[in-house]
Amino acid sequence: MRRSLVAAVAVAAFTISASACSSGSSSSDESGPVTITWWDTSDATNEAGTYKALVKDFEKANPDIKVKYVNVPFGDAQTKFQTAAGSKGAPDVLRADVGWTPGFAKSGFLAPLDGTPAAEDADKFESNLIKQAEYEGKLYGIPQVTDTLGLMYNKELFTEAGVAEPPKTWDELTSAMAKVKDKTGVDGFAFNPQGYYAMPFLFGENTDMVDVAAKKITLNSPAAVKGIDTLNDVLEAPGARKLDTTSNAYANIMDAFSSGKVAAIIQGPWENANVFKGSAFKDKNNLGIAPVPGTSSRQGAPLGGHNLVAYAGSDTAHQEASQKFIAFMTSAQAQEKVANANGTLPTRTDAYTVKVVRNPGIAGYEKILSTGVPRLPLPEYSSLYTPLETQLIKIVSGQVSTEDGLEAAAAEAARLLPDYSAS
Repeated sequence: MRRSLVAAVAVAAFTISASACSSGSSSSDESGPVTITWWDTSDATNEAGTYKALVKDFEKANPDIKVKYVNVPFGDAQTKFQTAAGSKGAPDVLRADVGWTPGFAKSGFLAPLDGTPAAEDADKFESNLIKQAEYEGKLYGIPQVTDTLGLMYNKELFTEAGVAEPPKTWDELTSAMAKVKDKTGVDGFAFNPQGYYAMPFLFGENTDMVDVAAKKITLNSPAAVKGIDTLNDVLEAPGARKLDTTSNAYANIMDAFSSGKVAAIIQGPWENANVFKGSAFKDKNNLGIAPVPGTSSRQGAPLGGHNLVAYAGSDTAHQEASQKFIAFMTSAQAQEKVANANGTLPTRTDAYTVKVVRNPGIAGYEKILSTGVPRLPLPEYSSLYTPLETQLIKIVSGQVSTEDGLEAAAAEAARLLPDYSAS
């Protein structure tokens, strides 16, 4: 169906009575509208304003539903929601990282959305994104924004260095890095030493942190070792920027790229707006976006984003209101507004309008979404990034060998997944 979800929710107003809940949840009274609480985890400075405006649009279309908007810092939200859900005080709706969805569903914190107004347009969403919102055959979230990692590169610097096409393999990347350094004096590539950013090196070797079907930890597999060895080779090659392992590494790398001091980085579309503020990208068309390199046979990058999920502890009336709110906030019209204002990627095909794809950052990442690898449906999956990252920093800074570092990461993963065997 391509009809407007805005119109659909506008005729679905209703009045209910319910007792007041805790400060983190929803409330209503005999004479007034139902009030649901939404915890939004978007960036408070650059993104939240767009969502606040959409809340007002929703309330105007649904006069019998009010939304209590709360912006919760992303870094605090997962633990805060777990605590609140355990004490029956969670918000009715949460903007949840895709990696949180299976864990919250396993804990019984989320209400299934199959067959509800929230899922009415499920066939309009990218199938891989719907897959990431499912757990054990049920749909627990509706994708609101998506992302994947890509190779961001400075077209002018690549042209000046004689690099005609973005590199498709790690060998091509090291060649491009060297040319950029030699011809322009600028560093060819910078890497952010976080576990998430290392995943393309594993995917390129056709492996992951775990094999869910076999219930096996693969962080220390030969393929994983080969992938991280390749990362080391890239970082040691001519043209690579000196590795930054400080607490400000992420910001430092972004500043260097945006100001033209480094020609290429691995990054996601959430940084589009900030990149375009940089001196090197006053002309937005100077930003190149390509799939992250891989091996000669395989490329891949983690598929991420955020789902809107509904709290299972809310009563029926509040869940019905939440479903309508989720439908509105993930509609094509809402996603188009968010994309145009925030520069983030829609999750449904009909939201990629002519106006949206005029943004070269969005257009670039839309083209590479097909290379994204869906998050495995394992509640503990996101937690595995921590041991990988802890050891990755030691590996790339030369403190431990790749084999020893990944063995240590696998041992920590085994404590998180006691039912899994090690490689």
